[in-house]
Amino acid sequence: MASPGQSKVATVLRVTSGNFLEMFDFFLVGLFANQIAAAFFPAADETSSLLATFMAFGAAFLMRPIGALFLGAYIDRIGRRQGLIVTLGIMATGTVLIAFVPGYGTIGVLAPLLVLIGRLLQGFSAGVELGGVSVYLSEMATPGHKGFYVAWQSASQQVAIIVGALIGFALNKLFLPQTIADWAWRIPFFIGCLIVPLIFLIRRQLRETAAFEAQTRRPSLPEVAASLAENWRVVALGVALVLMTTISFYMITVYTPTFGKAVLKLSEADSLLVTLCVGASNFLWLPIMGALSDRIGRFPVLALFSALMLCTAYPALAELVSAPSFEGMLAVELWFSFLYGSYNGAMVVALTEVVPAHVRTSGFSLAYSLATALGGFTPAVSTWLIRETADKAAPGYWLMLAAALSLAATLILYRTGLGRRALAAG
Repeated sequence: MASPGQSKVATVLRVTSGNFLEMFDFFLVGLFANQIAAAFFPAADETSSLLATFMAFGAAFLMRPIGALFLGAYIDRIGRRQGLIVTLGIMATGTVLIAFVPGYGTIGVLAPLLVLIGRLLQGFSAGVELGGVSVYLSEMATPGHKGFYVAWQSASQQVAIIVGALIGFALNKLFLPQTIADWAWRIPFFIGCLIVPLIFLIRRQLRETAAFEAQTRRPSLPEVAASLAENWRVVALGVALVLMTTISFYMITVYTPTFGKAVLKLSEADSLLVTLCVGASNFLWLPIMGALSDRIGRFPVLALFSALMLCTAYPALAELVSAPSFEGMLAVELWFSFLYGSYNGAMVVALTEVVPAHVRTSGFSLAYSLATALGGFTPAVSTWLIRETADKAAPGYWLMLAAALSLAATLILYRTGLGRRALAAG
């Protein structure tokens, strides 16, 4: 018979497995943006092609609020376990579609259209995947350790970043650039398809959380919508709270390979190696800072690291672009990773705490997905900012805006009457 500790570890692995797949697929689009741009979104120049690719990447995030509302209400009504299985099925459909769609040269405009549909399906599913996983972890956590347990939601995403970067690095060592552009970039997507059945089997072994089973009444979709409308201030504050997480995450992971190659003119292998190190760094800091927030509270962690990002984002990038190098890029990205991992380790659990329990999945997912709808366009916004300002460090302004809004939300939630009422209600 498994010990309680072993049982908890097994449960965390089961519930975060689908989260791994979701981020693995999302990250691959950024990792192979140049190859996907050439295959599906050919244009007169490389920048326009990349912009079209990143806009398709970002379009998936526009589906997240819709998925959060409908699938979130579904999970709040039927249960955490069954809902996580449903979201995995929708996500897998999008993955298979992207992996097997022929290129623009073969089927014309139908190619980018099918890729976009696949991305929209992934976005619809992802709209509630993160919320469902976070709520499940918060409800099965032992008392006084919610921050540590919930941090593994984000930590599982970092494993996906590491695996994706390793595969990309291996492909660059095994194949010529033209071979990767022609067909080898699809290999990681095929791998994603192959692991779907395994994750289905793993998730089927999940048990429903005791907190959900203890609820005597399950809200309908209209009731969920009414409750969210009643608590719109909490949802709005939640969106602002999440912004630094989503924008910094997509900046240091999805956009890093493109920034390193297209902006800093480093080799693709070097950019992937930096991304790999960022994933490992994120994985380290998330549970550490989640556990720290259990001991000293969420507010000190959230306030400190959002303020640090606000003060250092642009200067760090300006220093990097003034003298581009592998070592410089690694140092800056690891600094951003430290700020992201520290802030997010406390932020995710904080969001589960401020949302009312009876709409916890839908409320969390809606706030998170609305913020991600902005954060998901970070590669596109960064590319556009650099082109329009001719300042290679311009993405730092985007990071600063996110940090400022998240710091303001933190102060309101933890230092005003509105915030204290929201926390009490959650």
